[in-house]
Amino acid sequence: MRLGVNIDHIAYLRETRKINDPDPLEAIFIAKRAGADQITLHLREDRRHIHDSDLYRIAESSFLSLNVECCSELEMIHLISKVKPHRVTLVPEKRDEVTTEGGLKLSSTLLESLKILRDNEIEIALFIDPNIESVEKSADFSESLKVPIAVELHTGKYANLSLMLNSNLSRMHNSIQTLECNRERLKAMLAQEVQNLQEITHQAYKANLNVYAGHGLNYINVKDIANIQGIEELNIGQSIIARSIFVGLERAIKDMKALID
Repeated sequence: MRLGVNIDHIAYLRETRKINDPDPLEAIFIAKRAGADQITLHLREDRRHIHDSDLYRIAESSFLSLNVECCSELEMIHLISKVKPHRVTLVPEKRDEVTTEGGLKLSSTLLESLKILRDNEIEIALFIDPNIESVEKSADFSESLKVPIAVELHTGKYANLSLMLNSNLSRMHNSIQTLECNRERLKAMLAQEVQNLQEITHQAYKANLNVYAGHGLNYINVKDIANIQGIEELNIGQSIIARSIFVGLERAIKDMKALID
C-alpha cells in the first residue's frame, strides 16, 4: 500500500510567524529517504499554508510523485495544470473551515475542470464521501471523459469515532459534541463505519475506480483502513507532522509506513 505524506502542516507552522522556516521543500527529501511513496499538498484559494512558490519548487525538485489537492475553480485548475503534477485531487473548500469537512459535491459543473486536467495528462482523483451515489457519479465521469479516475474516500467520520472511543478527546476542549455518547454506542458506530468503507471500496473497485483513502488517519486508527482490500493508497498529514515534533520527520514516516505495511 502506498503512503502519501501531506506536508501542509509544515507550511502552516511557517505561516504562524510569516517567515521562511520551516520550509516544506526540505520535507520531500526526508520523506523519500523514509520510504514515502508520494508527496501530497493542498493549494488553497486563500493560500493559508502552501503558496504558489512552494508548489513550483516542490514540483521541480521532488523525486516522489506529487499529488496536489485543490478546489475545482477554473483559475486554480489552469494554474496547477501549468505545473503538471502527477495527480490532482479535487476537494471541496470553504474559507472558514479548519480542515476539509466532507466529500466533493459531484455535478456536471466539474466537467470543464476535469477536461482540462485530462487534456494536460494529469491523473484525476475525486475526494468523496463514502457512499454509493458518489461512487456511481465518479464512474460516470470516468466513462464520459474516457480516462481512469480515482476516488479518495473521506475517512473523517471513522477517524472522529475512533478518537472519541480510543483517546482522551472526549475529556478535552475539542471534544466532538455530536459524538458524546456511551462507549457501546461508539463501538457499534465505529464498526458500522468500517463496514461501510469496506462495502464502498468494493463497489468502487467493481466500477473500475482506483481507491485511495485519507483524512484524520493516525497511528492508532490506520490499521483498520489499511486492512481494507482494494484501497491502494493512504494520504496522511497532520498525525505524521505532529509526531515528527517529538521523534523527527523521518522516524514518524517510517513508523506510519510500518503500520500500513
